[in-house]
Amino acid sequence: MARFELKLPKMGESVAEATITNWLKEVGDRIEADEAVLEIATDKVDSEVPSEVSGVLVEQLFGKDDLVQVGQTIAIIETEGDAPAVKIVEETAAPAEVADPETSGEKTIEAVKEDVSAPQDFTSSDKFFSPLVKNIAKEEGISIAELENIQGSGKDGRVTKDDILKYTEDRKLGVVQAPKAVEETPKAVVQAPKAVEPVVQKSQQTVPVSVNGGDEIIEMDRMRKLISGYMIASVQTSAHVQSFIEVDVTNIVKWRDKVKTAFEKREGEKLTFTPIMMEAVAKALKDFPGMNISVDGEYIIKKKNINLGMAAALPNGNLIVPVIKNADQLNLVGMAKAVNDLGNRAKAGKLKPDDTQGGTYTVTNVGTFGSVFGTPIINQPQVGILALGAIRKVPAVIETPEGDFIGIRQKMFLSHSYDHRVVDGALGGSFVKRVAEYLEAFDVDRDF
Repeated sequence: MARFELKLPKMGESVAEATITNWLKEVGDRIEADEAVLEIATDKVDSEVPSEVSGVLVEQLFGKDDLVQVGQTIAIIETEGDAPAVKIVEETAAPAEVADPETSGEKTIEAVKEDVSAPQDFTSSDKFFSPLVKNIAKEEGISIAELENIQGSGKDGRVTKDDILKYTEDRKLGVVQAPKAVEETPKAVVQAPKAVEPVVQKSQQTVPVSVNGGDEIIEMDRMRKLISGYMIASVQTSAHVQSFIEVDVTNIVKWRDKVKTAFEKREGEKLTFTPIMMEAVAKALKDFPGMNISVDGEYIIKKKNINLGMAAALPNGNLIVPVIKNADQLNLVGMAKAVNDLGNRAKAGKLKPDDTQGGTYTVTNVGTFGSVFGTPIINQPQVGILALGAIRKVPAVIETPEGDFIGIRQKMFLSHSYDHRVVDGALGGSFVKRVAEYLEAFDVDRDF
């Protein structure tokens, strides 16, 4: 017999941690090599962790909803025969002791303090905290009670990044005191402090009450809760303003109808309107780099790369935004392949964490669902998002040397939401106008 450590695998350069959402195998269960043992989630993507060996699961070192760092041991599998034996390293001893109270009669004061400073679940708080603030709180071991008592300098008393960083500094210097752990018994640690009591009452009061027997109460799933938090954070962070422009895309429609069959035959990819629109957006971002920025407090960060986020609807009704990296360096064929690949993997739930990271500007196609235009919410920390409306046949005035006449044209609306803190109307309007100009000047004789 040998014992094998199942570690949280590296999921991408920008991903350092994940939350355990579900154990697919319980202690005592038989596991085959490459069989999924548990499900994990980053802030946007869910995935499974498979076993590298066959054996029996003998220990789970973390529980559901625990935050785990990449490289940490999350389970122990007992293997048979000559499977590689792995010594249980010192790093995993502490989580194992905390996770399994049966291994020791009572906890030390250090273990009790570890429990207090362990990553907290802030979703039950009646105060709003941005994902950045919550991540800092988890890293610094700041409890819900402490976080709720920080005096925020943001809008409506919201705790900002600067507020929590100052608090952690003061905490290290001893200027502020963290809530003391109750040292009598470990049981006292899990008792909710008084500051949390209103949160519990609020969650009880806000449960929807059915007015008749036919109503159904459904709890949001994890991703919907995340989306809800992101949307609220964005509206509270950015000063949203919109610009709208109507675009004549008749030439694009005719060109696509003419080449789509040959394109699919040669490239093995379907040609939709999305990559054509993305190509125009990438060109416009090169012309107006002031739209390819992000905001960090009082600082503006100019992005070197143009990474286009592509909002995609999932079969379960949720939304995800995979990112096309270095979109300005792709030709139309490359853009079509990237759009189709990310779209297909998003629907199949096969996106990797890095696929949703690093976006600098986002495009969403509301026309897919028949909407003429929309007012999308900015994907933080970006400063702009473009909504593509439905393409419609409409009567339009056509100017010719012989005079004006009425004709049928294919038109659509572009809806540009941008952050008025750093983007004024001149830049926001000029950018979307440039996108429209690229689309209307589309060369019907071009090759793909």
